[in-house]
Amino acid sequence: MQANTVKSRTRKTRRSTDTGTRKPRVSSAPASAPLVPECDRPTPGHYTAQAIDHAFKANLARLTLGISPAGLATSYFNWFSHLALSPGKHMELVEKAARKAARIMIHAGTAGMNAEAPPCIEPLPQDRRFSGEAWKQWPFNMISQSFLLTQQWWHNATTEIDGLSKEDEHAVSFMARQMLDHYAPSNMLWTNPEALKATVAQGGTNLARGAGYMADDWQRAIAGKKPSGADAFQVGRDVGVTPGKVVYRNHLIELIQYEPTTKQVYREPVLITPAWIMKYYILDLSPHNSLVKYLVDQGHTVFMVSWRNPTSEDRDLGMEDYRQLGVLDALDAVSAIIPDTQIHAVGYCLGGTLLSIAAAAMARDGDDRLKSITTFATQVDFTEAGELMLFIRESEVAYLENMMWDQGVLDGYQMAGAFQILRTNDLVWSRMVHDYMLGERQEMNDLMAWNADLTRMPYRMHSEYLRSLFLDNDLASGRFTVGERPINLADIRAPIFAVGTVKDHVAPWRSVHKITFHPATDVTFVLTSGGHNAGIVSEPGHPRRNYQVATKKAGESYIDPDTWVAETPRKDGSWWPEWQAWLAGQSTEGAALPVMGAPDAGYAPLCDAPGTYVLQQ
Repeated sequence: MQANTVKSRTRKTRRSTDTGTRKPRVSSAPASAPLVPECDRPTPGHYTAQAIDHAFKANLARLTLGISPAGLATSYFNWFSHLALSPGKHMELVEKAARKAARIMIHAGTAGMNAEAPPCIEPLPQDRRFSGEAWKQWPFNMISQSFLLTQQWWHNATTEIDGLSKEDEHAVSFMARQMLDHYAPSNMLWTNPEALKATVAQGGTNLARGAGYMADDWQRAIAGKKPSGADAFQVGRDVGVTPGKVVYRNHLIELIQYEPTTKQVYREPVLITPAWIMKYYILDLSPHNSLVKYLVDQGHTVFMVSWRNPTSEDRDLGMEDYRQLGVLDALDAVSAIIPDTQIHAVGYCLGGTLLSIAAAAMARDGDDRLKSITTFATQVDFTEAGELMLFIRESEVAYLENMMWDQGVLDGYQMAGAFQILRTNDLVWSRMVHDYMLGERQEMNDLMAWNADLTRMPYRMHSEYLRSLFLDNDLASGRFTVGERPINLADIRAPIFAVGTVKDHVAPWRSVHKITFHPATDVTFVLTSGGHNAGIVSEPGHPRRNYQVATKKAGESYIDPDTWVAETPRKDGSWWPEWQAWLAGQSTEGAALPVMGAPDAGYAPLCDAPGTYVLQQ
């Protein structure tokens, strides 16, 4: 395609010429509202009742960490009702309980005569609570084995119940697992052999240190401060240090252009859109694991969207504001700075979902500025969005909306709490055991410090994407509207490179894999080791990294995820070089170094990277 065929929208009226900052659109009420018949008018106390309900649920939601008691009660009632009407299931559960009791007694006798006897039940692969040698000694082997058998029994009791919906089954099973994890023997000093051994060996000083750590963490949480050690990773000094300039700013984003480090560059620039629920510098951490630096050192001109951290004043910013002020304004700026060429667009997590929405609308409207699309841990079909869907049902969404209605935003601590619930063993209980019982503070690293740098989400936008994307799955179903017209992801013709991660609890890789449904363009899918964040921050040289990659050409038959994993060869190392080679194959070599910004076009450099929005607390 010739460069001069690249189409661009003209939206000069949307930019401010005096400050370089543009406010979001504000809807105005119609000049004259239609008269409401008297019989249809609400009663005088209607709005008062609504305000009372909103306020009550908003305050209750803070106490329950945003989890709807009504939604849980409904799930528990449905489970109990269907279980009560299943006498066959009762008989099965009684039989299983008897068998498990027999198993633990037989194992007790076997282990008493042979200390090397194998356990009667193995924990799940991801469960490392009882992996230490101390757990193999009596009586702790009996304690851990009894717990695992009990956990297995409760899984049987909450699953495969005739007539119970999958949604209720998942919710009740999940909450039963949370309760059991809370009372796991590893969480109690007197039933944890490793903690007891440390206490005896150190004369209890481990508990004293742990108490100090707990007090410090509590004080920091109450004061809204970052965790201990996070101050060692300051943005612009220790992380987010790749040289660059902020070349555009509006009410919602700052656009960073990074300085080249090579003598020549690829002609097509790279524009990265991270999720608005994260600070962008996860892709520009320390110099050794910065994806931005890696791309710049390979000869790519890189632009990065840095989102504003919204406040309650931004409560009415919606998905359309994020599309226009975020993706489209950034594309306009990149097109002005490096004109007459197409752009490699990259999106991370929900930033990739937003990019997909923008790309589908652009394809519908004949805007062909995208050379390629890359998505990291991104979902466009939310029918299998994992355990996060436990918290996204009508009752839960309405409950969250009440909390956000009162605050104007979803606070970062509330959002972090929801993600911690998905992985309580890894993110809550194991840390409490390690820090507070063993008295061994885990050393902070750059990724952990980034994870503690919390952001907020506006009320309207969060409500819209929860309902439109997660709850109703409008994007994959062709019902999502942009400009009052629905969009279709199948309209996209730019080649796609999609990355999923094996241990992702936020965007499960089988859900991310659904992008390969696309019938009309080539889709290269990568499955890499690691989780939602650590799997993406996977620089060359990172130990124990591997990935699988395969390309589905336009028109080829779909391959389901399990077959894909079984048939696709595994490669050792980082997936970054694989992606960079793919980008290079889509790019033109030998271009001259670009200038920083385009002052003549209204994009003069405003300040040095990392800018100001990323520093907002």
